[in-house]
Amino acid sequence: MADLPDAHFRALVHPHTGEVTTVEIPDHGYRSDFAAVIDSEKGRFFVKAMFNHPGGRKESILRERAINPFVQPLSPRLLWSVDGDDAGWIILGFEAIEERGLDFEPGSPDLALAVDLLNRAAALELPDVARDWTEDRWDAYVGSEEELAFLRGDALLHTDINPDNLTVGGAGSWIIDWGWPTRGPAFIDPASFVVQLISAGHSPESAESWAAGCTAWANADPKAIDVFAAAYLRMLRAIADRHPDERWLEAMAEAAREWADHRGIVQTER
Repeated sequence: MADLPDAHFRALVHPHTGEVTTVEIPDHGYRSDFAAVIDSEKGRFFVKAMFNHPGGRKESILRERAINPFVQPLSPRLLWSVDGDDAGWIILGFEAIEERGLDFEPGSPDLALAVDLLNRAAALELPDVARDWTEDRWDAYVGSEEELAFLRGDALLHTDINPDNLTVGGAGSWIIDWGWPTRGPAFIDPASFVVQLISAGHSPESAESWAAGCTAWANADPKAIDVFAAAYLRMLRAIADRHPDERWLEAMAEAAREWADHRGIVQTER
């Protein structure tokens, strides 16, 4: 049976959980230092934690905590958290939900649900806490200030749309793992969905037909989508080249290339 990471971790969560009886590590990974569903004398929780060290990983879990009240009921509720200068961990305790990731493959009955979830996300208002979280990860992969302007906006973005993070269960459907919410143009999440669909076996035409059901995609300037498609390809290609043993990165870069070719984008790599 899995266990909590260490005695210090156990002491930090004890006020919220009481004695922990079981620890279940999820099948799919989370970009965190610890993630598990735990049963305890005070209930069942999904627990996600990062080491309390300066840097992007700490910033990510703090963003996830800050955004949680504003993404209800689209995301599971955060019930408690632990951090502090003397704590070696930052720990979030969410309500535990019975759920599974959606199937993005062609013909899947989950595809309409994925579109619905993206539309629910697009309807969320940008809270004040997120106004300084400008989306900039694609900035280095555009060719001009004019192109960069297309990647700015005032929508709340999830930015990690994939089959594990769009989920469904008996009690509803959710977008989980809000580890890097940002402020940007609303079409970015549906556009990321397109690349995921192509990677799952869709043709670019099929992928875009599903994205067309997303309000944020339907309202977007096609030129802005072209700029993003080119920048996304450049970014994924650069990441895949740095990690040649990660086959899923190569698959995503190839999906992005298929999409860019479909849109008639040339000279996409820099």
